[in-house]
Amino acid sequence: MARQRTDAEQQIADLLHTARKSLHMSVAFLSRLDGTTQHLEVVDTRVPVLVQEKAKVAQDTSFCQAILDGKLPAVIDDVKRYPLAMSLPSARLPRIRSYVSTPVTLSDGSLYGTFCAFGFTSDKELTGRDEALMKVLASAASVIIEPEIREQQRRDDIDARLDPLVAAGGPSVVLQPIVDLDTGVRVGAEALSRFPREWGKGPDVVFEEAHSVGRGHEVELLALRGAAAHLDRVGGYVAMNVSPQTLLTPGFAALLADLPLDRILLELSEHDPVEDYDALTTALMPFRAAGMRLAIDDVGAGFSSLRHIVVTNPDVIKMDRSIVSGLHADPVLSKLVESLVNFGHGCGVKVVAEGIETAEEAARLRDLGVDLGQGWFFGRPGPPEALSPVAPAVPAPRPAERQPV
Repeated sequence: MARQRTDAEQQIADLLHTARKSLHMSVAFLSRLDGTTQHLEVVDTRVPVLVQEKAKVAQDTSFCQAILDGKLPAVIDDVKRYPLAMSLPSARLPRIRSYVSTPVTLSDGSLYGTFCAFGFTSDKELTGRDEALMKVLASAASVIIEPEIREQQRRDDIDARLDPLVAAGGPSVVLQPIVDLDTGVRVGAEALSRFPREWGKGPDVVFEEAHSVGRGHEVELLALRGAAAHLDRVGGYVAMNVSPQTLLTPGFAALLADLPLDRILLELSEHDPVEDYDALTTALMPFRAAGMRLAIDDVGAGFSSLRHIVVTNPDVIKMDRSIVSGLHADPVLSKLVESLVNFGHGCGVKVVAEGIETAEEAARLRDLGVDLGQGWFFGRPGPPEALSPVAPAVPAPRPAERQPV
């Protein structure tokens, strides 16, 4: 069964067919050169038995390399006139006797490979006009293939960064204190992933990139393991972030199975889409029944958080820093925060404010009834030993029959 071509490959095949027919030749192909091997990426041929798509040829024995090196002309009407050409394997099998080749270059000037056509008989009619046609078609081919090449390069770059990180056990994990706004005493901490500074990328970007190459679950689970490793080193609860997609994986369930669930607050970002709320609720049910609490993160940054809250019935909502910053001097933000507090408390939900940077913000949030806060005002993310002790534990069982909103 023939291999199914991609849309881009079919477009290239159409260009090759045009070249082959216009030059009255038997085979046309687009090749990729990697320095040692010539890869026949797309082939249009009358004789598939002799020349097959995805075949490989030693680059230094190819007509294309000899032409690129200037040892043979770009248009060869009769291979027998050139001793070097006749010495190459392709002059014997598949017995090439006429050849036209032009380089395929990308927008940055780098060489991708060659756009070629050949025949099994000499052709005195081949001229520079035929080379010009091949150059036009090769230019069109480069426009078609470049997006896929750049995408593959992007994926390769991401994999190259992630490989050593994964081998080393995942991102480093720091903790930021979460305090009771009434008392100022720490009650928990949020685990935050940190990636190598030289990457110049924030955690959100790194996780998004990892998911884009199919490695998001792998990196997220390593980050969660790093967060879980801190549970024995700090008091209070530890808030851990997870995407809805990773939450549904067997690896996530296996990780939680061995953890003290009553000390875990699982945070779902309002930015992350949920494709199947029923599956999400079902996956969370046994863990929440065993004491794990659920938070909806980044509330107020968009619209999806309200649906998250309605459907998942969380224990905590965390207000996004965008509605916290400067609220002490902004009556509109204050009113929004007050509404969220009333909404949350009316549902039996704790309200946490993120991104608190000043005493004025903390005081205003406390006056508005926000329960807990975190931000640079209370402490920057750091190692477990930098955290202050937590308040003595006071049993406060979760309401058993809280009704969904």
